[in-house]
Amino acid sequence: MKQVKTVSAVGHILCHDLTQIIPNEYKGARFRKGHIVTEEDIPVLLSMGKENLYVWEKKEGFLHEDEGAEILVSLCQNEHMTRSETKEGKIELFADCDGFFEVNRQILKQLNSLGEIMIASRHGNTYVKKGDKLVGTRVIPLVIDEKKLDTAKKIAGDTPIFKITPFKHKKAAILVTGNEVKKGLIEDKFSDVVKEKFKEFGADVFEPVLVGDDNAETTKQILKHIEMGADIVVCTGGMSVDPDDKTPLAIKNTGADIISYGSPVLPGAMFLLSYYGDKKIPVCGLPGCVMYAKRTIFDLILPYLMADIPVNLDTLAGLGEGGLCLNCETCTYPNCGFGKGH
Repeated sequence: MKQVKTVSAVGHILCHDLTQIIPNEYKGARFRKGHIVTEEDIPVLLSMGKENLYVWEKKEGFLHEDEGAEILVSLCQNEHMTRSETKEGKIELFADCDGFFEVNRQILKQLNSLGEIMIASRHGNTYVKKGDKLVGTRVIPLVIDEKKLDTAKKIAGDTPIFKITPFKHKKAAILVTGNEVKKGLIEDKFSDVVKEKFKEFGADVFEPVLVGDDNAETTKQILKHIEMGADIVVCTGGMSVDPDDKTPLAIKNTGADIISYGSPVLPGAMFLLSYYGDKKIPVCGLPGCVMYAKRTIFDLILPYLMADIPVNLDTLAGLGEGGLCLNCETCTYPNCGFGKGH
């Protein structure tokens, strides 16, 4: 940095914060580090007793923090994201749509290991709403060696390290198992819960069908609703190992490709996920916990399904860490650790 006369400082960049004190009124940073001095600033600076200023002196091969921030955010920003203004070497990114948020964790860790730069984000593999804050980036020093940013660009490559996949508009079918429900012995409360979860993602829902414990009827209704245009089919209940719980058999008999019967998530261990046909239509078996627990395996998997992001065994296995819901007295999901370990 170098010292210049305040009256000659227009266009220069401040190297540190400048505090203004107005007795009984104000005390705080009137000008921030990195501020570019304007003609209008001169009288204010002089009134603060600043006849000389320390400003950044441009050197070959070094970048100002704001210049570095622009490079850094370019490694992060992808489609469906908006950005803040650059301030003190910091830029933030926000979602411009509802969608599924993904993070390249390996690259993110490598970048944060370089030093002098930082990138902080929300957890990946979860859903975000339009306007949600996604990422904060910052160059730490006032000036940074350009080689550091060149290294960051090489590590990141040509693909931004964050991604949002917008949710698709889908039609969902709900098939309610249990003879006791079909016969009217108990009220169906399961389908209302599932309908609300689909509506969180803007899905249309067919009128639920009571299929009882007849696995042949369940198979028939799954295939019928797919022919009617269902993009997702869920069967509620009948997922335990009891002899009269035949939902897994009914799903298997459709010819669907069963990805897994079981998941490392509580609540939700008896969840079944399959995909039917060339269009890979999800057909799910939901355990009873989805009806009474606030959040379950279905809440973790549904965002994938609504964004058409394939779920495989590796995806499910990764849910184990963070897959234990703590049943907090006040539920703050998705702003909690449930499902965030993967």
